[in-house]
Amino acid sequence: MGSRQRHPLILAAALALAVTLGPAAGPAPAQSLANQLFGAHEMPSLARPQAFGSYARGCADGLVALPETGPTWQAMRLSRNRNWGHPEMIAYVQDLSREASRIGWRGLYVGDISQPRGGPMTSGHASHQIGLDADIWMLPPERLDLSRSERENISSISVRSADQRSTTENWTAQHHALLRAAASDPRVDRIFVAAAVKIEMCRNATPADTQWLQRIRPAPGHNYHFHVRLRCPSDSRGCETQSPTVAELSNGGNGCDDTLMWWVTDYLDPPPRTEREPAPRRRHPREFTLSDLPRQCAEVVTRP
Repeated sequence: MGSRQRHPLILAAALALAVTLGPAAGPAPAQSLANQLFGAHEMPSLARPQAFGSYARGCADGLVALPETGPTWQAMRLSRNRNWGHPEMIAYVQDLSREASRIGWRGLYVGDISQPRGGPMTSGHASHQIGLDADIWMLPPERLDLSRSERENISSISVRSADQRSTTENWTAQHHALLRAAASDPRVDRIFVAAAVKIEMCRNATPADTQWLQRIRPAPGHNYHFHVRLRCPSDSRGCETQSPTVAELSNGGNGCDDTLMWWVTDYLDPPPRTEREPAPRRRHPREFTLSDLPRQCAEVVTRP
């Protein structure tokens, strides 16, 4: 075991004991941030794959790495060490990359999935904590032999206009076909895209598109990539399904109703605020300690 991991493991073990014993045992020796403990691990735990908790408050055992390069994909930003996922996610990404090659792309550039043991990240995402989220770049690959250095410096492309109200010339029929394939997979819970992308996809929607199109959900910050979120695997009993479900959000439809326009009306140009109590501040996962996570995470972070 590398020296980089020894100190976090000792500290995490002490915290795990405090979590197990509860308040009667007195305060934990130190309230180290969970993202520092999980971020210190370079390798996954030696346990069977399981997701614990929710996408934005959890961890995972037995994650596996997406190989850095494959026949139809490349993992990007390798310095982050975030190409780890539940085996179902890794299989899904590889399957989708082959589908990308069938629609005319060379394959996929794959962004962040999870850290080796999941958990809160040291930077960036609030989710991606249980190995069931993955970012797929909107940039169609020109080559699949990029060096590690090239993968650090190349950038994706935005498919949304600067005013956020429409797609750009970067958005193509192949992007539409790829997202349709991505969302049609029964393993998928939902896919996050820029609101302008969802609106564009709704323009030519038919009743036959309802089942997959309802899984395409608008969310800020998804113009350079789309974010795939898989359902909880059947063998991960500690995994928490996201609520409300996509069907509830879409009221059984395809998500192309009037509420979608909120994203390019009130979201971008909100009405004047009325006097009211400010919403309580929500803690960011980077502020979590082990006691904020499912109890299994204290074990995940200390396993060999």
